Amino acid sequence: MKYNGVRGYRFQEIVPLNAGNVLVIEDNEPAARWLGFISKALNKSSHSSSAAATAEGIVRSNFFHRPSLKVLSRNLRANHSLLKACNCHLDSPRRLRKLEAAAECPPHAPASSMNDDVDFAYAHVSGDLDYNLIASKQMVGIFLSIWARKELVPHIAHLRVSCVGTGIMGYLGNKGCISISMSVHKTSFCFVCCHLSSGEKGGDELRRNSDVAEILRNTQFPRICKIPDHPFPLNIIDHDRIIWMGDLNYRISLSYEETRSMLEDNDWDFLLEKDQLNMERKAGRVFRGWKEGKILFAPTYKYTLNSDLYAGETITSKKKRRTPAWCDRILWHGNGMEQISYIRGESRFSDHRPVCAIFSVDVEMHCKPSKYRKGFSCTLNYEDNPLEGNKLLL
Repeated sequence: MKYNGVRGYRFQEIVPLNAGNVLVIEDNEPAARWLGFISKALNKSSHSSSAAATAEGIVRSNFFHRPSLKVLSRNLRANHSLLKACNCHLDSPRRLRKLEAAAECPPHAPASSMNDDVDFAYAHVSGDLDYNLIASKQMVGIFLSIWARKELVPHIAHLRVSCVGTGIMGYLGNKGCISISMSVHKTSFCFVCCHLSSGEKGGDELRRNSDVAEILRNTQFPRICKIPDHPFPLNIIDHDRIIWMGDLNYRISLSYEETRSMLEDNDWDFLLEKDQLNMERKAGRVFRGWKEGKILFAPTYKYTLNSDLYAGETITSKKKRRTPAWCDRILWHGNGMEQISYIRGESRFSDHRPVCAIFSVDVEMHCKPSKYRKGFSCTLNYEDNPLEGNKLLL
């Protein structure tokens, strides 16, 4: 049997990082279009023609008109009656019913402790989609969406979102992160997508280290569990399973000429020894206790648009030239996680190449002493990577 459970998609710079988007109001039209494209891709299976037609209709109706992020996400979200604010079990069924009645949330107000612009999956789903939108959030140019198969939706709960800006003046959202917290059965998950400080000068890696520390320190999730004093995680690091993905912006500590020479010789091992993220992690200055899979792909930044050439190969100005680097990364934290693959895509519409990882993850289920093996997938943009066997793609 094949299971494709939960998928996370993150984007950066989906809007220009200008003063209007950063300081006034962000443009959510690109995010709405991406939701439509993702739904169309996830729900294109031949065995579900009605779902595919629904997804296709949603995309078509919004492609030639200015789409609304809230309207489109409302059409794609999971049914609120299936998703629970809290799925913790109590010993007393009578006490459980009493607490559930007291904590009942109206369909369109599950995030009373959240911002109103967080698109949670508490609306009626349009059509019989195989994959439903669980939650999505945009912060200026960063956009994160979490999707789940309809069979898994009843086992997802404790949905919460937190945003931390680390950009202009140290707090604006042109740089920073979006974190989505949720539980699958009895296991807590946190998806973190970030865009850290840029720059390839010596010492810029310390600013990125500072961004990570700021994100870990300032990301806080509200309490929504119905059981008093239940130790459900309130910050990133307390979750059972964590996926951190994004444009971490760490560069290679070599000159442009040295880096290009190593790339021409395909000496990636030497370049990875000079990779700032690897060096900073090894020194214990950032992401202590986190893991990253072995990188077996070329640097993901910076490419000339619509080509396979790095920007330095087509730009004569040294000021605009960028040293190739593995800016786009996926790390994880927690026990019971095994990485199955770590690859990059070859889409040419950005100056970055997208990165995708697949994990096999242990998920503890209610009322069962054993653990159930499930697969886990998170991507920077869509890659169809099904796993065969008794697994889920999360």
